[in-house]
Amino acid sequence: MKLIKTHKNFEGQTQFWSHDSTFTKTEMKFSTFIPSGKVKGCIIWLSGLTCNEENFITKAGAQKYLAEHHLMVIAPDTSPRGLDLPGEHESYDFGSGAGFYVNAEVAPYNDNYKMYSYINEELYGIVQNYFKQEKISIMGHSMGGHGALVIALRNPHKYQAVSAFSPIVNPSEVPWGIKAFTGYLGEDKKKWDDYDACTLLKNGHQHSTSILIHQGLKDDFLKEQLKTERFESAAKESGQKYQVNMCDEYDHSYYFIATFMEDHVKHHSSYIIS
Repeated sequence: MKLIKTHKNFEGQTQFWSHDSTFTKTEMKFSTFIPSGKVKGCIIWLSGLTCNEENFITKAGAQKYLAEHHLMVIAPDTSPRGLDLPGEHESYDFGSGAGFYVNAEVAPYNDNYKMYSYINEELYGIVQNYFKQEKISIMGHSMGGHGALVIALRNPHKYQAVSAFSPIVNPSEVPWGIKAFTGYLGEDKKKWDDYDACTLLKNGHQHSTSILIHQGLKDDFLKEQLKTERFESAAKESGQKYQVNMCDEYDHSYYFIATFMEDHVKHHSSYIIS
């Protein structure tokens, strides 16, 4: 573990870290905010396409609310870096900055693009063993919202709560997901089922808490890529508790995320601290 830089923030510390990852076999980076005093739990934040460990911690305005609720956050990068694999840097929605929180099975990505296990095992273990937090929840945005939903639904016993902003809820049937899943997992769509929140709900996966989602109605990606209504339908049919807030005139940006961040921190706090 290497501490790169630190900034005092709302009486706590916003920090940037790096470490050598067992799963990606690369150096991985993440940011944290750790409030002053006793920390009661940790939220893992998963960012979206093109993002790295800096986007959330600098743009979301979460630190004030995290400090008020005595929670830390950890925000990892969205893919391995420094590999220069064939095709890795050719588009914004596949490869570098677009790990999609899956464990890749297709060469040449299968050796390093293990973002599902990196988050659910390695980063989770860092939170427990290095930062000494036992109560952990997860949230994310867009591609990261997809990751948060999938990881929590598949591992409900590990995460106190889950929420998402503008998540890709049905990646198996939208262009972003089809491209990523084909490239990382191959043509066998049965393998895609493990990484699709709607399919997981239909197949009996649930989280014991209510899943909170905020979605902007002016989001350019809502109709083609995000398909929020499909999550609502799958949740209703499966009996999963949820709350979807459709927000008039809000888009896909961090301006939207910052507006409703307090609601999400309160949501996680209610389950972590209870």
